[in-house]
Amino acid sequence: MTMTLSAQRSQYTNDAILSASPVRLLTMLYDRLLLDLDRASIAHTEQNWAVASANLLHAQAIVAELTSSLKVELWDGGEGLLALYNYCRNLLVLANVRRDVASIRESIDLLSPLRDAWHEAASQLAVPEAASRRGSRELGVA
Repeated sequence: MTMTLSAQRSQYTNDAILSASPVRLLTMLYDRLLLDLDRASIAHTEQNWAVASANLLHAQAIVAELTSSLKVELWDGGEGLLALYNYCRNLLVLANVRRDVASIRESIDLLSPLRDAWHEAASQLAVPEAASRRGSRELGVA
């Protein structure tokens, strides 16, 4: 049986998520969160409330996931990041209820630097991992 293009895309996405490292999953969450917020901002500007709401609800779900996976006791900045996530969640609820695009933009301004920092950290982790894999292949381990 032949898969439709949509089904193939969905399968590819599922496979990418299931095979991603924890750091890659985190960067994927941040990327989708900012995409949702950008889409919600555009929809608000166009007064397309259904699209704005759908994107804001999805963004709230991502913030909830980030919040639930945060281990605040493991590092000094944990409490501050938790407070930021809670603040952004409240902004997104207000954006949806009050149709307030300024709250969406504030969330984007707060979360974009975090996304960038996680991408930078992931890229620095990828270099040693790639070198380690190369070294293992040279030794005939992998």
